Amino acid sequence: MNAKFAAWLVITLTTLATLPAVAGERFITVASTTSTRNSGLYDHLLPKFTAKTGIDVRVVAVGTGQAIRLARAGDADILLVHHRQGEENFVADGHGVRRFDLMYNDFVLVGPADDKAGIKGSQDIARALAKLAKSKSGFVSRGDDSGTHRKEISLWKGAGIDPKKASGTWYREAGAGMGATLNTASGMNAHALTDRGTWLKFANKGSLAILVEGDKRLFNPYGVILVNPAKHPHVKAKDGQMFVNWLVSDEGQTAISTFRLKGRQAFFPSAKRIN
Repeated sequence: MNAKFAAWLVITLTTLATLPAVAGERFITVASTTSTRNSGLYDHLLPKFTAKTGIDVRVVAVGTGQAIRLARAGDADILLVHHRQGEENFVADGHGVRRFDLMYNDFVLVGPADDKAGIKGSQDIARALAKLAKSKSGFVSRGDDSGTHRKEISLWKGAGIDPKKASGTWYREAGAGMGATLNTASGMNAHALTDRGTWLKFANKGSLAILVEGDKRLFNPYGVILVNPAKHPHVKAKDGQMFVNWLVSDEGQTAISTFRLKGRQAFFPSAKRIN
């Protein structure tokens, strides 16, 4: 783990744990992804839940890998991320009570609008990545063990390519969140994989545009899990489960579906679509 990030994380968790309590205040802590926070989704959802229940929700937004590690350590009441295998492993190992499908969007491959690699309009992500590698076109990876980074690595693997062999040349690892990675890609006029919600919100696009979308392999599901109080007795199980129940209820799913970025739906509810 990057030393600066580790120091920031310790400060953040300590702050969350030691904030002075207001009389009667109730709160839960959610370990979540940067994509849900950066998109503005929580600003849209959480006031509705708090108004209904009186429970405040404090979000620690990091990459999915780090969010899972926080939840495994008992440093959160809820895990809300987008790496299904990691989520299922979390529950199978006894760290989570049950995984609920929550919502989905998709990933898109962005890059220079002049498209010298010739991938624009393709719906075959493996073929597009193969062309990028063959032409040694610039690509910026998050490189941070986030859900997006894990998806990216699986897509390269599906294309039969190990981009790490080119690390430091046409393939660069930012070791940063989605916004910072997109800023780097924009500055370098390079390609990047991003979730659509963050892309819609991202302002510094420069010459970048969506080049590849629509491949079913770019599907991006999110799940929500109550951290297991049997492993971590301090987990606020009752209030945490209330949050889970609200998110997957008709009210919560409607709230997700009405969230818009620049007039476009950013996340699609899935609690009743997939079980």
